[in-house]
Amino acid sequence: MKQVKKHIITNHEVYTIPHSLFLPSLHHQLSSISLLWDSNGFPISSSGQYYIKQFNPRGPSGGGVELDFDGNSKCQVAVLQNYNESLSGQYLKFSTQGRSSGAIFTETPLEIEFVYEPYCASSSKWVVVGDSFPAKWVAIGDARDHPRKQMIAGTFKIQKDGEAYKFVFCTLNNTCSNIGTMADRKGRRLVLKDDPFHFALVTVA
Repeated sequence: MKQVKKHIITNHEVYTIPHSLFLPSLHHQLSSISLLWDSNGFPISSSGQYYIKQFNPRGPSGGGVELDFDGNSKCQVAVLQNYNESLSGQYLKFSTQGRSSGAIFTETPLEIEFVYEPYCASSSKWVVVGDSFPAKWVAIGDARDHPRKQMIAGTFKIQKDGEAYKFVFCTLNNTCSNIGTMADRKGRRLVLKDDPFHFALVTVA
C-alpha cells in the first residue's frame, strides 16, 4: 500500500507529519494536529530542552514541574508542580513514540522525560501509577521503581486548549484523561483528573 505523507509549512520550513498518524483510526484527529510551539513562537523539537510554565491567570499560582518523593519511596519518582512560582522546575525532553528526532506535534503519542535522572530510578520517563493516593498520578521509571503499585499502561499526549497546552493520558483502549494537579506535601502532584493543568513551554537558553 502506498504510504501517504502530509506536510505542515510554516516560517518557510516544511515539517513532515509521521505516516503512522494517518492510520484510519486516527483520521478524525487530523484537523487538530499542529506543531507544538514554545513561548517565543519557535517549534518544539526532540533535540531541545524545555521547562513548564503554568498558564492559569485566574487560578492558584505555582512554579514548574519537578521530581520529589511520593511518601513511600526512597527515590524521587513523583512528578510535582512546585508551589513557588519563582521556581522554573526541572527540564524536560519530548520525543514522538517510534521516532528519535524531529518536530513535536499535538495529539501524538509522546515519550516525556526529565533531563535529570535520579541515580536510584530506572529511567526519568513519565509513567502513570495507581496506589492509595486519591488519584492515579504521574511518576517516572517502571515497575521496579514502584513495587506493589499498579502501573497504568498508556501514552501521553499534549493538546491545545485555548491559549494554553495541557497533558492528557490515554490508556490502551483509547480512553483519555486530562492531567491536572492535586495538593501534596511539597507541591501539587500531577494526577489524572477532569480539571487540566494548563501550561506553556519555555525553551532552555
